[in-house]
Amino acid sequence: MMKVKAVLGDYRENVTVKKKNSFLRSIKRDSLLYLLLLLPMAYILIFKYAPIYGVLMAFQDYNIFQGISGSEWVGLDVFKFIFEQNSFYRALTNTLVLNFLDLIAGFPAPILLAILLNELRFVRFKKITQTILYLPHFLSWVIIGGMVYLMFSTGGMANSVLSSLGLGSIEFLSQKMNWLIMYVAVGVWHSVGWGTIIYLAAIIGINKELYEASDIDGCSRLRKIWHITLPGIKPTIIILLILQIGRMISIGFDRPFVMGNSLVSEYSDVISTYVYRIGIGSGDFSQATAVGLFQSVVGLIFLVTANFIAKKIGEQGIW
Repeated sequence: MMKVKAVLGDYRENVTVKKKNSFLRSIKRDSLLYLLLLLPMAYILIFKYAPIYGVLMAFQDYNIFQGISGSEWVGLDVFKFIFEQNSFYRALTNTLVLNFLDLIAGFPAPILLAILLNELRFVRFKKITQTILYLPHFLSWVIIGGMVYLMFSTGGMANSVLSSLGLGSIEFLSQKMNWLIMYVAVGVWHSVGWGTIIYLAAIIGINKELYEASDIDGCSRLRKIWHITLPGIKPTIIILLILQIGRMISIGFDRPFVMGNSLVSEYSDVISTYVYRIGIGSGDFSQATAVGLFQSVVGLIFLVTANFIAKKIGEQGIW
């Protein structure tokens, strides 16, 4: 029995040494790749993990002059105060509504566009179209907001054309439903081209023999799209849908801030603008941090739940 234990101990020691030597050899062999990895690792550590220390402000009556170490601890009082504010629930509701509308209108758009681009047979026209569709992604929301104001404000180009045709003017940016339509439409226009890149890459990865076999069987283009293209990119669609659901509680600051105005503030005030208003505008960093922490926790719950449901129905999740 002692001999068996000794043999097992020697075997485990040899395995450990071999693994260690293999790891050292891999580092030596791929030293340049590991060196390149240092920069993104440093970025993540400095700008993603180091600021987590600031979450402590959500549980303090934070004083900018005393800092985190000198501020008074108040426990969950900040959260209780926030949850009693009607303005917080308004911002939360607007965030969920706008993100839901973006999900309904914006999520299928790049899928459809990628399929249409893939079906184009004129290569040069396809490349030109792709380039034109990608361009809005590189424009800042400040520029886009100026363009929207010039075109769709009360005295903008669109209303000037409508007035010249005797149709009257439309309040595109000052009425609730019109503003919501403009918000979603501009968002789709801005992101749809860039979103097609992932789906086009997924379509390219589909086995071409499947299309050749469908040609022999006499399948139409619609049949190929329905039975080959869509099932081929289904895992990509599911993963991106899970990530999109995980971002339902969070929303970018630029778009609602630039496109919003005092006439539609009841609908354009979202969590990001709420945090900006109470944190930067009012100097209440404890409230701003608490709202941000709440946003992150709920977003994580959404992400985990969507991934769990996807795996339960037999789809591939993100982990």
